[in-house]
Amino acid sequence: MRTVTVLGSCAAFPEPGRACSGFALDWNGFRVVLDLGYATLPRLLDHWPDGRVDAVVITHEHPDHCIDLHGLFRARFYGGGAKLPLYCPPGVLDRLAGLEPDVDLRAVFDEQPLPGAYRVGPFELTGLDLPHFVPNAGIRLQDGDFAVAYTGDTGPDPSLAELGRDADLFIVEATERPGETDLPQRNLLTAAEAGRWAELAHAKRLMLTHFWPGNDRGTAVAAARSQFGGEVLAAEEGLAVPIGVDQ
Repeated sequence: MRTVTVLGSCAAFPEPGRACSGFALDWNGFRVVLDLGYATLPRLLDHWPDGRVDAVVITHEHPDHCIDLHGLFRARFYGGGAKLPLYCPPGVLDRLAGLEPDVDLRAVFDEQPLPGAYRVGPFELTGLDLPHFVPNAGIRLQDGDFAVAYTGDTGPDPSLAELGRDADLFIVEATERPGETDLPQRNLLTAAEAGRWAELAHAKRLMLTHFWPGNDRGTAVAAARSQFGGEVLAAEEGLAVPIGVDQ
């Protein structure tokens, strides 16, 4: 079984009934978490009731992408178990350390820096530097002919085409934050831009995520479809997307 399940899809803060950025990747029994923003940990534990996780990848230190990593730390710290591999840019654990000043979070997490390249279970993990307000690593997980790619938060950048090249599923942020396109330095994408980069990458499917609260998701999907010829999905909490099955 190879499946990506959406834990959360909101930018900045969760809308009612939703959560911020997070994805659970089941890969023939190997379990990877991609980001753990606000309200994602209860959904993760509902998805995997035994709590077993094999690796965690965090794209950057903003709390809508990493705050529930602290909850996972507490579950592992008090529940026991081996150290958990954590792949993240510098700053993520430092950001969370203020929540638990008496215990080093590295007692639970075996931190590996991103950007970089690693062997993670069945995957070749590649982290690419992408433009954001803080260091952000776009993530590509490749297993033979299959690949899942995820931007985290990013502005327009040529590396996006490399990140999502021929990916079975390219998860791309589509924040559409008001006023963002007027800034001289772009650190977020529109839905149309997400579609354009997925088309340049020749991705097989595009999943839009990181929706600014209040934005219309149907409008975002339509904008992405105007630029991308493949299937466009909107990340919805609980949505499970199979990889390599009847695509």
